[in-house]
Amino acid sequence: MLVTFTAHASPTINMLENLAQLLLGIVGKKVGERGAIGSDETGAAIAKLEAAIAEDKAAADKENEGKKSDERDDDNRLRLSQRAYPLLNMLREANAEGGAVMWEVSRN
Repeated sequence: MLVTFTAHASPTINMLENLAQLLLGIVGKKVGERGAIGSDETGAAIAKLEAAIAEDKAAADKENEGKKSDERDDDNRLRLSQRAYPLLNMLREANAEGGAVMWEVSRN
């Protein structure tokens, strides 16, 4: 199923439900039929996502510590920073405008 994120300040984002659950869980929300990150919550949501991205990057750096470039984990795995970028960008734009981010689950 798809989750559609909308904000007045940003283009619409469609995301698979499992990724939306992960990202919303990081910011302390749950995927329901509908939901929102209010204008008063966007700053904290941005901080939580950025902290999780930094933690994921540190874990990746630790995994590759001491390895030669040809031994590093180059399996083209998407890191959290790449997966979270669209929602993080939407949150930043909504925060700058003082708006909210809303989502809705499509059950087609």
